[in-house]
Amino acid sequence: MTLTLTDVTLTYPDGDARLTALDDVTLDVPAGSLTAVVGPSGSGKSSLLAVAATLVTADRGRIVVDGTDTGALSRAEKARLRRERIGIVFQQPNLPASLSSAEQLQVMAHLSGRPPRRARERALELLDAVGLADKADRRPHQLSGGQRQRVNIARALMNDPAVLLVDEPTSALDHERGAAVLDLLVALTRERGTATVLVTHDRAHLARMDAVVAMADGGLG
Repeated sequence: MTLTLTDVTLTYPDGDARLTALDDVTLDVPAGSLTAVVGPSGSGKSSLLAVAATLVTADRGRIVVDGTDTGALSRAEKARLRRERIGIVFQQPNLPASLSSAEQLQVMAHLSGRPPRRARERALELLDAVGLADKADRRPHQLSGGQRQRVNIARALMNDPAVLLVDEPTSALDHERGAAVLDLLVALTRERGTATVLVTHDRAHLARMDAVVAMADGGLG
């Protein structure tokens, strides 16, 4: 299993008590498969992604990313793991306005110390993979919402991650563009062998997923 969460519990301070965001969550996501996580707002979906991404440390439980047990890692080691083995697609693309599509991706390679020339080649390869080969030099304001989300996905794949974590990628898109983005995520998961977790409210396309799990009150049903 490329991504494994075992008996993960996460709580937050809530006045004099603690609020349980994740309650003994166990989840296995094999390489090359896509697991959708559904559930109402406040059910723990975003907390699940945050813990899997090592952005938040669980109270207890075990998180293994591509064979690495994250519990023993320092903050710096977790940051390196995120750069090298975890791709994160946020709900909003948050693309710097001054950078072209290719440059959005090249920044990720720069953070990992890759040679600039190879980074440019890799960026163009990925933009081609998401259907934006002809938009490499376009800036965000010159792209549609669906195209910006495709750049967002390509950026998350820039460092060839083992795990891809995707948060509501279709929330700001119409049905047609949303379906196209989900098709792309399914295809890229298969082609690149990532263990992909997709948080979504869109139940219309769940049949395309390898697994669907429902969250309620911090637990998986």
